[in-house]
Amino acid sequence: MRYYLLAAAISAVVSFAFSVLAWRLGTKYRLAPKIRERDVHVNPTPRLGGIAMFIGVVIALLAAWFLFPLIAGVDYFRLVFAQPEHILAILGAALIIVVIGVVDDLWDLDWMTKLAGQIIAAGLLAWQGVQLVSIPIGGSLAVGSSYMSLILTVLAVVLVMNAVNFIDGLDGLVAGVTIIANGVFFIYSFVLSNGTEYEYFNLAALITAVLIGAAIGFLPLNWHPAKLFMGDAGALLTGMLMATSAISVTGNIDPGTTDRSSLIPAFIPIVLPLAILVVPLLDFGLAVLRRVSAGKSPFSADRKHLHHRLLDMGHSHFHAVLIFYGWTAVVSIGCLLFVFLPARWVFLFLAVGLIVCAVITLAPLSRRKRVERAVQRAARIDAEASGVVHFDRLDAASPVTRAPGKPSLDDERTAVSARAGATSPVPILPSDPHRDTEKHA
Repeated sequence: MRYYLLAAAISAVVSFAFSVLAWRLGTKYRLAPKIRERDVHVNPTPRLGGIAMFIGVVIALLAAWFLFPLIAGVDYFRLVFAQPEHILAILGAALIIVVIGVVDDLWDLDWMTKLAGQIIAAGLLAWQGVQLVSIPIGGSLAVGSSYMSLILTVLAVVLVMNAVNFIDGLDGLVAGVTIIANGVFFIYSFVLSNGTEYEYFNLAALITAVLIGAAIGFLPLNWHPAKLFMGDAGALLTGMLMATSAISVTGNIDPGTTDRSSLIPAFIPIVLPLAILVVPLLDFGLAVLRRVSAGKSPFSADRKHLHHRLLDMGHSHFHAVLIFYGWTAVVSIGCLLFVFLPARWVFLFLAVGLIVCAVITLAPLSRRKRVERAVQRAARIDAEASGVVHFDRLDAASPVTRAPGKPSLDDERTAVSARAGATSPVPILPSDPHRDTEKHA
């Protein structure tokens, strides 16, 4: 365990140091892209955090490969590095993703170019053996042909990369979700690797540990209000490494040597990655459905993601991020608990946790309902006489047109409050001016 923690610590320190460097260089040389119409942050902010995270991951993996045996006198990760082509493929794919992401962060590539780069990176992983060769289905383990294995691997990696990238819309959101979700996955993969013969468990635990470290090192500069964004480079890198660690656990069970009694631990690697990615995958699915039904590309950007909806409901930036953390923690920890506790206790934990998360998530709606009832009880204001052409009191983002010399919006709110019998103006839920950038590949 201590060498996993050492790898995570190295990744965190390096990532933090280069994050500070990226922030200073980005600020000095004005490397922050212009704010677009769909962006929700108010100040141009550099998006070079992905480079710092990448460097942290690379140095931590190289330290585990070459430095740890000298420190410990024993090569604890010998099974991981017994097939160096796997590590080299991971580093090569990460490099491709970071280059594509940085170019897009600076100059905005079209979605087809970004998707092509993602497919190339995922194809490199699959070509070098980091691929799904088996999946637990019922009482059997099978994927089919090698071509099917390659296709499923590429699809899985590209899906997870874009799912993580889709939720990159609030300060600290992706980094925090990464720490929580991968922390749960690390516990699972480490527990399975302890005393087992399967090297894929060690590989998954090592990748997860260095990714957690990179996210921890980056988070201080990304906490609201963010000084630095991870950009597409960091979000896609995070998704790729999460998919790789999951595939390393899930996809390398030999169907010829695995009996039915060992299928139980094999099912958790299928469910757990879905659990830790439940929020990104849900947002991804809703976005694709929404855009395709509107006749748009599934990769076209908009401002209707889950984190935008939370802000529009009335949550503050900080509360919205914590809500995402809560949903991720409840679902992922609940899934992990099936390994340690009886099912009834796990279902109880999930039920209580999901109810609490739902109540907190929907809390602003009750406040909006109270405002609505107060407004409805009040006498209606003549819009033409007051000069207000259009104003929805439940939506602070609605445009307002006021004729010259007519009462101000504050005067209108005060009038509504007085007619409703309120002692103070009817509250209008503000939107948070400090929000992160979301970009899609």
